[in-house]
Amino acid sequence: MNGSKEKLNRELLDASKRLSTQTVLFHQNVAAYLGLNITDHKCLDLVLGKGQVTAGQLAELTKLTTGAITSVLNRLEEAGYIRRVKDPADRRVVLVEPVYENLRPLHDVFGPLGEAMSELHARYRPEELRIILDYVDRACQVLVRQAELLERKSERQVPNK
Repeated sequence: MNGSKEKLNRELLDASKRLSTQTVLFHQNVAAYLGLNITDHKCLDLVLGKGQVTAGQLAELTKLTTGAITSVLNRLEEAGYIRRVKDPADRRVVLVEPVYENLRPLHDVFGPLGEAMSELHARYRPEELRIILDYVDRACQVLVRQAELLERKSERQVPNK
């Protein structure tokens, strides 16, 4: 019995790797469809998720430099997907927000994806979907912890000079 659990675990790890790769490749294609690079696309996704964010917050979330984030925001603004606005509570702060009326291309991509995923979900009973959801949530938590560990290791490494 233990051998079959180990085999199932290996198969699940392999399937997770394939899913991860397909997710990255899908988002690369989404970025190209939107006329963006993958970093710009995922930064736009973060802005959409937050509704409003400062450039500094976006830099912190992505671990990109503030200079790199400025370039990302310039490209997203030029494409018409975001705008910069003054924070009404503190006019010194600039907020980044989506320009929802210009996001039709996202709906063109993610609408059909949502429909296809709903069809996939329909194959499962609600209790199975709860288990899948639990797994995905826990897998995300594992990835967050592993990313934090890598970040700490990277900070401790001193480049060879």
